[in-house]
Amino acid sequence: MEDYRSGKSATTKSHRASSTTKPGTINVKFPPRRVFVTGGASGIGRAIVEAFRKADCRVAFCDIDAKAGAATAQATGAQFHPVDVRDVDALEACLNRLFNTWGDIDVIVNNVGVSNFTPLIESTVSDFENILNTNLRPVFITARQLALHRTNQGGTPAYGRIINLCSTRHLQSEAGSEGYAASKGAIASLTHSLMMSLAPLGITVNCISPGWIENYNYNNLSESDHLQHPSQRVGRPEDIARMCIFLAMPENDFINGENIVIDGGMTRKMIYVD
Repeated sequence: MEDYRSGKSATTKSHRASSTTKPGTINVKFPPRRVFVTGGASGIGRAIVEAFRKADCRVAFCDIDAKAGAATAQATGAQFHPVDVRDVDALEACLNRLFNTWGDIDVIVNNVGVSNFTPLIESTVSDFENILNTNLRPVFITARQLALHRTNQGGTPAYGRIINLCSTRHLQSEAGSEGYAASKGAIASLTHSLMMSLAPLGITVNCISPGWIENYNYNNLSESDHLQHPSQRVGRPEDIARMCIFLAMPENDFINGENIVIDGGMTRKMIYVD
């Protein structure tokens, strides 16, 4: 402790090491769990699918991208369901197929989302509705379907997890991000509302707000991209997937209704322009 206070034990780790080393993993083996992920074909969604498969879970995911979905299914052994989540009937039918074949769904990760940043005067009402119907409405649909299924099964409290992907943009914005900010702000509020409604069924509901997560071109990021973060690096999809695994652990049922920010410290950083 004395060395720590005097700074003798402090070490500096370059962001370069973080960007080239293999991301950390949580070695978790769940009891047989049934997991459904929306938008699981690529990016953060694929990392979530991979993490739950490595934890020996049975995983199904939906996505609008049939080619990427097929590739992820082949690589991970997860089930792929080609579904456009804006289609209410198609999403509900996908969930009901899983209820029929699996008996239940233990974990739902509402990951699917689009941004579509457009100047306000160039945005249409249809553009705004499309973002809400992609990002927000599926969160309500999947939670409602799980509640209906559990209630029809007798309503006895049992293990259940819903994890919603929010964003730090629910509190921070740029011009032209109205639809995205509105959808993510609503997800944060919907999360704690669903927590209260689903508590009698034993289902916890939390959301995760990622900051800058680079899905595809991590090695092309600049020095300043990394160093602007207090954690000295830009985030990876695996950073979000590990939190999903953590929230799904049976012991973590006391974490409920929370919005967990994973952004390398950026939303706590005071920034002034010189």
